[in-house]
Amino acid sequence: MKDLIYDQYRKLIRESKFRWLIIVGSALYILSPFDISPDFLPIVGWIDDGLVLTLLLTEVSAILMEKVKEKKTEADSPSEASSTADATDGKTVDVDSVQVK
Repeated sequence: MKDLIYDQYRKLIRESKFRWLIIVGSALYILSPFDISPDFLPIVGWIDDGLVLTLLLTEVSAILMEKVKEKKTEADSPSEASSTADATDGKTVDVDSVQVK
């Protein structure tokens, strides 16, 4: 059951048309006193909020990291290809190392 909920949450948040709806809904659930286990119960009431918050932060940070990596590869790919081609001239150099005492 846990994997089913997590997989559905992850699939919905990664779909761009539902992303903001899921983020806002999760934030409202965390802030709302009305949820699966009421927040006025110590510890027990906070567990479900902690799980939703963990899911939300994990997925949002994964999405942000993917976007950062995409932008980095887009920015680095033209300059990196030309700089490595100039530096090695298309040849690979193997070097054997020897320890000097």
